[in-house]
Amino acid sequence: MAFLKRELYRQVKGPEITHEDRCFLVFDTDTKSLYVEREVAHLETGTGGTIEYQTATMDIADYLTQGGQTAGHRELWRLLRALFNEDRDGAGSSCEI
Repeated sequence: MAFLKRELYRQVKGPEITHEDRCFLVFDTDTKSLYVEREVAHLETGTGGTIEYQTATMDIADYLTQGGQTAGHRELWRLLRALFNEDRDGAGSSCEI
């Protein structure tokens, strides 16, 4: 199973309590599915050094309709615009079958 990942967003807070939030655009080459994966890690460096780690996946449309416009949203929009960019004459690209 191969996954192609492109980081969309990363936010790290610390130093005593470290919180990391990352989002990736993921393409699963086996199932041919494209989705957003969010990883959240929270490390308590005090007593015991406990770590909490969560991963969630969501449809691209669901991710883009979440409240607010984060750096991850802006990066995904930038990638989508680049992918579907019109050619120089404004006619757009076409796919021949």
